[in-house]
Amino acid sequence: MKVNKAEIVISAVSPKQYPQDRLSEIALAGRSNVGKSSFINRLIHRKNLARTSSKPGKTQTLNFYRINEKFYFVDVPGYGYAKVSKKEREKWGGKMMEEYFALRDTLKLATLIIDIRHKPTDDDVMMYEFLKHYQLPVLVVATKLDKIPKNKKSAHLEQVIQTLDLDPEDTVIPFSSETGEGKEDVWHYLEQYL
Repeated sequence: MKVNKAEIVISAVSPKQYPQDRLSEIALAGRSNVGKSSFINRLIHRKNLARTSSKPGKTQTLNFYRINEKFYFVDVPGYGYAKVSKKEREKWGGKMMEEYFALRDTLKLATLIIDIRHKPTDDDVMMYEFLKHYQLPVLVVATKLDKIPKNKKSAHLEQVIQTLDLDPEDTVIPFSSETGEGKEDVWHYLEQYL
């Protein structure tokens, strides 16, 4: 897909702030330092629409990015790192995300972004199960592909599939924000839901 227009529309903390234009949405979930912002920026061919931060856990809102006036990427708060109080984390990590995933009927697909170099963490597994609890189709994007030897790719992908106990209807796509490898495959997959 050629992206001609991409803009952040709102950083929302409650349903009354969500866009009301009924465009399809694709949620992006992942650990705080997994490279979600780099993934978004590479996908839409922008340097810094999605802000990358050296401080993991920076995203504490649902960030709605409108793409080509046709659909939204919704960047949800990262998990596993944020140095915020437990109460604060529960507020935006628990209730806010549950409301979004449970009630948003324009949400078509969840994308779980993980680091291909490492076995998925307990938090990754929990997030995958959380998404499946809401009966969402899930695309797993295994980032940082450029950081592993090519001959180890299959073994790393198999580890992801086994650890997440991936549902047969879900897909894993290896991806590199550095080289762009996997970008076309991701767009091809996303377009089925738009």
